[in-house]
Amino acid sequence: MKEIVVLGSTGSIGQNCLAVAKEHKSIFRIVGLAAGSNFDALAQQVEEFKPRVVSITQKEAAEELSRRYASSGLRVLSGEEGLRELARLEHAQLVVNALVGATGLVPTVEAIMAGKDVALANKESLVLAGDIVMSLARSRGSTILPIDSEHSGIHQCLSTRNAVVRRIVLTASGGPFLTRRLNGLRNVTPEEVMQHPVWKMGRRICVDSATLLNKGFEVIEARWLFSVEISQVGVLIHPQCAVHALVEFTDGTTLAQISKPDMRIPILYAMSYPERVETCFESADLARAGPFTFLEPDIDQFPCLKLAYSAARAGGTVPAFLNAADEIAVKAFLARRIRFTDIIAVLEGSLERLTRTPITSVEDVLAADAEARVVAEEMVSDVASL
Repeated sequence: MKEIVVLGSTGSIGQNCLAVAKEHKSIFRIVGLAAGSNFDALAQQVEEFKPRVVSITQKEAAEELSRRYASSGLRVLSGEEGLRELARLEHAQLVVNALVGATGLVPTVEAIMAGKDVALANKESLVLAGDIVMSLARSRGSTILPIDSEHSGIHQCLSTRNAVVRRIVLTASGGPFLTRRLNGLRNVTPEEVMQHPVWKMGRRICVDSATLLNKGFEVIEARWLFSVEISQVGVLIHPQCAVHALVEFTDGTTLAQISKPDMRIPILYAMSYPERVETCFESADLARAGPFTFLEPDIDQFPCLKLAYSAARAGGTVPAFLNAADEIAVKAFLARRIRFTDIIAVLEGSLERLTRTPITSVEDVLAADAEARVVAEEMVSDVASL
């Protein structure tokens, strides 16, 4: 039985991980859970999965959990140190990192340092510090298993191949505004942005999907996961979301990974790797799926995608700057401080004010992240006043 820690257990990915574990109780045991501020959801998960250790952000919430489960032997942690300790929990073989944002980087590093395999949904770990994370994983013998459906698809296409890769292609739905021009999106509301046509996702990723910056971050992530150059990672708009990724080999062959748009499928693949587990999840019914369409993304419509490629090519602290600025810009948009079309202005303005430096350590990344947040907040104030 594989013992698993889930970081970010009350979010969308975390809940799906627990659903997979519940479906396969004979294979997976949940031994650790970490949540942000959703006390009630975490308490329900404790009741159902009976982990040994849990962590929640606020110390007061942790104390309440300790009182509630005092007789059960449950160990309760809190804050950043709680995440670190859970990431290196003894006996756990796999750490699922479903945390959102830069806060997920240090737990990823801690898990690798402890020799754990990591099922990674926290793309920021690789966007901010891909070279450091992957080098560390190789030296420690840890396997990084992607949970994103696109990267899972690439992983599956590459798992049995010895051919040289020419190009990998990530597909994107195009989000809720694929057929609307950018200049007509100035007054769209957060509620409209949340209406993703296919996936049910968290608030930030819904916004990033609408701007296509999420796909840009996935390009950076793929560069490190699969040891390819940025020029070898492409993006195609595929509104049906059935083909999750394609891999082109130098012999002229292209392999595609196809499945229904159900996050439980790539989650099960990552959690059970290297085995494949029989499940009740439905396969894609190609006879009924209708025609598949693929489109080159319009850079004028999705300038954030272009910005992500530029950040990837620049390297150093620039991807960390971009991610931090995006976290601030998205938060401001969801709070209705800025408009949807102001997001790109905050990102571009922040990058113009920040100076690229090399990345040699996690501390360098965290310092770049903190610096960019200050600058991005200033940009939000400037844009909001216009």
